[in-house]
Amino acid sequence: MKIVRRIGVPPSARGSTSGANCPDLFELSDGNFAVIGTEATAALEGELPADASRADYERIVVVSRETLIRAKADIPDA
Repeated sequence: MKIVRRIGVPPSARGSTSGANCPDLFELSDGNFAVIGTEATAALEGELPADASRADYERIVVVSRETLIRAKADIPDA
């Protein structure tokens, strides 16, 4: 598995100059996506709807709204 491309614009284009706040999205060679975001499992797990759950190896990650909106054009339809 390898990173194929960034989805959206780089953090520097969203105003990050220090690298301390750099959510990012990447398409992987197997067609999946990787996310860099703020780990928020403990804070949000109790907020999950009744029909949602996560495995022990999964984490809930928060990505800024701007990051996702600016990635929208690069997300494939299929």
